[in-house]
Amino acid sequence: MGTTLNKARAMDQKTDCLENKTFDEIKVGQSAQITRTLARRDIELFAVVSGDRNPIVLDAEFAKTDMFGSTVANGMWGGSLIVAVLGTKLPGPGTILIDESLDFHAPIRIGDAVTVKVTVSKKAAKGNHITFDCLCTNQHGITVIDGEARVIAPKEKISRPEVRLPEVVFEERSAKFRRLIDIADDLEPVAMAVVHPVEKTTLEGAVVAAKRNLIVPILVGPEDKIRATARASAADISKFEIVDVPHSHAAAEKSVELVHAGRVAALMKGALHTDEFMHPIVSRSTGLRTERRMSHVFVMDIPNVARPLFISDAALNIAPDLATKKDIVQNAIDLARSIGIDLPKVAILSAVESILPHIPSTIEAAALSGMARRGQIAGGIVDGPLAFDNAISHEAARAKGIVSDVAGKADILIVPALEAGNMIAKQLVYLSDAQAAGVVMGARVPIVLTSRAGSIENRLASCAVAALVHHTTIEALQ
Repeated sequence: MGTTLNKARAMDQKTDCLENKTFDEIKVGQSAQITRTLARRDIELFAVVSGDRNPIVLDAEFAKTDMFGSTVANGMWGGSLIVAVLGTKLPGPGTILIDESLDFHAPIRIGDAVTVKVTVSKKAAKGNHITFDCLCTNQHGITVIDGEARVIAPKEKISRPEVRLPEVVFEERSAKFRRLIDIADDLEPVAMAVVHPVEKTTLEGAVVAAKRNLIVPILVGPEDKIRATARASAADISKFEIVDVPHSHAAAEKSVELVHAGRVAALMKGALHTDEFMHPIVSRSTGLRTERRMSHVFVMDIPNVARPLFISDAALNIAPDLATKKDIVQNAIDLARSIGIDLPKVAILSAVESILPHIPSTIEAAALSGMARRGQIAGGIVDGPLAFDNAISHEAARAKGIVSDVAGKADILIVPALEAGNMIAKQLVYLSDAQAAGVVMGARVPIVLTSRAGSIENRLASCAVAALVHHTTIEALQ
């Protein structure tokens, strides 16, 4: 039994290894081959690596007018397959390519199964040189590439474990945000007060959002400064209403008045501090409070993550108590549902996944999970405490033996306090190339609240989210 098991293990190890053929082992006429089917992602990844932006390769509309009639692979994609055969099969590890001469006879199209065969034609003992005839044919037997390659073959036997290639999730930057914008684009634009838009990004964000039919902006602030910013940015604001007020504080107050007057259904923060912007909004007598505590939700578009990720609260509530966290969770669920996630999965974060009396956030997480089970929090699946890793990683959750409907697949991350949320969101932006939209929930209207360092694209996505929240709220009231 032990011998049989050892043999099986040896066979598995051999299967997972790359082993070469030395110069002395290789004979004229010997050959090796692989077959690879061209996918769209192969074309795109090759373009990213090579920098080739030829529209014949990437632009389907343009390619229809070209001699081939459709997008085709860069010719050297096929050439690279020849190199792959030489480096992994014959001669294999230790091979050095010194010359390659190829002729390209036919295009390789998406869906073509290309068989690449290399055959030894010459050996030269001096320098251990071997010449190969190279032939690439498609599934119809048509030659797409042929030629020859010359290599220095290895003298020593090499057997190495096969390197596992990383799985690449290929997605254009901000693709998830663009899908949200496309959805909101089909709705009626929302009247939005843009508060103190006296710097370029805010004003241009409003202009772009208006062009996309997401919002109808009303610019609230010192008119002379707004127009000066427009001139400096070459932004056309000729169709926008301007409400002239003397300074940023007055702009924030006036915008709240516009909501009460029914003239706007959303707000956008411009070039003023968050405290100054929010002060009239949270006023108990004249503000935009509801029965629920206001909270901020980051909507993150993270490369290589298939879904948007929501983080709350990272901007308003510094050290929320349990009652406030309940509202934070409900606000985040409502936002996620408004953009099309029917039953969002909510992870209540802490440093650990165990309930420990000396870590208060774990006790609050357990309480919030219990509230959700009893219907005090509605519309989502809530679980916690969960550490960040097992909230988003199936592997981490499995390694720790966590059985949960949320672990490894959370849509929403509820943080223990503002510092933690702010750090997570900014780390994703600056270390993972994420894009961040930001909306305040729990007020009478959705409020776009993004970082002053945020891009126009972030503001556009935030406007789209605010528009979706607004229309979802209107539908719920009808």
